[in-house]
Amino acid sequence: MSRNPLERDSFIERDARRRAIALLDPGSFRELLDPFEQLASPWLPRQGIVAQADDGAVVARGTLDGRSAVVLAIEGAFQGGSMGEVSGAKIAGALELAVEDNRAGIPTRAVIVFETGGVRLQEANLGLAAIAEIHAAICALREYGPVIGITAGTVGCFGGMSIAAGLCSYLLMTREARLGLNGPQVIEQEAGIEEYDSGNRPFIWSLSGGEQRAATGLADLCIEDDSVAIREQVLAWLRAGVTRQARSEQVRHYLERLACADTTRQASAENARALYAARNPA
Repeated sequence: MSRNPLERDSFIERDARRRAIALLDPGSFRELLDPFEQLASPWLPRQGIVAQADDGAVVARGTLDGRSAVVLAIEGAFQGGSMGEVSGAKIAGALELAVEDNRAGIPTRAVIVFETGGVRLQEANLGLAAIAEIHAAICALREYGPVIGITAGTVGCFGGMSIAAGLCSYLLMTREARLGLNGPQVIEQEAGIEEYDSGNRPFIWSLSGGEQRAATGLADLCIEDDSVAIREQVLAWLRAGVTRQARSEQVRHYLERLACADTTRQASAENARALYAARNPA
């Protein structure tokens, strides 16, 4: 039985740290490289930007369903959740340590909370290198068990981190979230407002919002904004294990779908759903 909406604990309204706490078993949260370590970006102050002591990335160890786990949460309120040298290294390093745990016979699962516009432009090459390391670590870790991704807030998940989300064994979104390789403003800048109006919010969410991404199979589930429901789904996926081929391994299917896309007309949510629902090339 669903709970009264007024009793729901919004996951979106939580910051990165509180999201990690909500996901882990009660009382098991332990933060690594917390703000008291003062591990901030050395590059932002040089450009007149105030750095943040945790560089916008929270690394939390604890348990999920009583089993060892790491939760990595990106803070969308800091620099749009952009990934720089420090934040990227924190996430990549934590995933790599989880891989080492599994190789040593210590099953350790990972959950990544994406709230990011992608690479931090002020640290472009350093951020891109870190994101590539995150990609490699996710692929290595999912050989031992499911890696679960969550994108819940209105910042969404874009750029190289959208590839990281696509590499996850399971991806959960809320209706309010968005997922895309390029952000609306970038698409408008490159293709023109006639192709993609970044100011048309209903249009944007109809194509890249959580409900649409789940309907087209680019996310596994669109769920209500409720911390309890999100945690329960994460636990259900961890218990189920990996039961299907990863999206990133379904190359032939997605190439066939893209080959069938009609680029002579304006994209729409309905056209996209029909395109991805088809099993064989049209």
